[in-house]
Amino acid sequence: MSDTAVNVEGLSKRYQLGATHAHTGSLAGALAQGLRRLVGRRPAVPASSPDSLWALRDVSFEIKKGEVFGVIGTNGSGKSTLLKILSRVTEPTTGRALINGRFCGLLEVGTGFHPELTGRDNVFMSGAILGMKREEIARKFDEIVAFAEVEQFIDTPVKHYSSGMYVRLGFSVLAHMDPDILIVDEVLAVGDVRFQKKCMGKMEDVGQHGRTVILVSHDMPAITRMCSRAILLNKGQVVEAGPAHEVVNHYLHAGHIQPAVEWPDPAQAPGNEVVRLRAVRVKTEAGHVTDRFDIRKPIRVEIEYDVLKPGQPIVAQFGFNTEEDVIAFIANDRDPTWYRRPRPVGRYISTAWIPGNFLSEGTMVVGGGLFSEDPWREHCDVPRAVGFRVVDPGTGDTARGDVTGRWDGVVRPLLKWSTEHAATRYLLAE
Repeated sequence: MSDTAVNVEGLSKRYQLGATHAHTGSLAGALAQGLRRLVGRRPAVPASSPDSLWALRDVSFEIKKGEVFGVIGTNGSGKSTLLKILSRVTEPTTGRALINGRFCGLLEVGTGFHPELTGRDNVFMSGAILGMKREEIARKFDEIVAFAEVEQFIDTPVKHYSSGMYVRLGFSVLAHMDPDILIVDEVLAVGDVRFQKKCMGKMEDVGQHGRTVILVSHDMPAITRMCSRAILLNKGQVVEAGPAHEVVNHYLHAGHIQPAVEWPDPAQAPGNEVVRLRAVRVKTEAGHVTDRFDIRKPIRVEIEYDVLKPGQPIVAQFGFNTEEDVIAFIANDRDPTWYRRPRPVGRYISTAWIPGNFLSEGTMVVGGGLFSEDPWREHCDVPRAVGFRVVDPGTGDTARGDVTGRWDGVVRPLLKWSTEHAATRYLLAE
């Protein structure tokens, strides 16, 4: 019996920009598509054009049974497309992915949930949709509910749940399945920090019980701790493969940061029916996009988004991390013009200003998100969206002064100091 759990060979995925499904409106096209699926053939691949996008190009790798395997890369590198193909959500344009065993894809929490049904009913319905038998769900029901911490509300319709309760219950259903292969795409970033740690612990437990886990995450310490091997994707191609700690190190130090990321297609933009994220950018004081800043100069970080539903009080948020994924600080939009005020439909740009002589030297990675308060609801969260590098020119007019060598810390503010000279008589009196 083969010890291979997943074998990916020459996988490529091409999207036609601005096009609908190829067989839309054509019965013959739909029948041909179905026939190709039955016989395992792929449609002919047209040549690349300005209207096409290769989300993946010739991706190949192998995962052994019982291995915890990491997939990392910047936003738009092809990670989610790869996992959608592995989960059979979409088909590759060329190549193939062989899955040996029962698999479950944690691509979206709350799969199959209906807002009018109670938490109890949704656990059984979601579990059935995900392939669990009713007896299996009943056996694990108490454990699922306890893990989600919703015992008191399990017989309440989930439309009355907070967003945190909703995602906790959704994750718990997914996490308590018993697949041979578990595919996880950033859903560990659900709920609050305490529950995120609980989710990570559950995934570690799954890996330690001999199941195969494919983990996509922007949490580099988690990838290093949990995964034995990993691949790094960049623009749809595998640029590094090997031991997880080596791949993570390559990712952190190879400049895989970008000063701007945009989502021109609103259908693909992160968000929901309330708001959609359109761009995150790092700019100079004059408004030029760049990834390199003099430590003395202010930095302008902006998030652009569309409010789609009127009357919503939207809050923009940035999270600033070091390249080693150490949290430096988190900043929420407190502009009094719109803070806690309902907004009309339209395009908004929220800007955070970081003063000069505040950050230390080195690379800073920025995540962007949008949420509402009272009640709290997260609309979107994009970790490691953009990044930039801060450089000390060594001119002597920074907090470092003329001191050379290593200078630790994530911030290096040029503080105002004052020193007073104590009179000699006070020293003699002592």
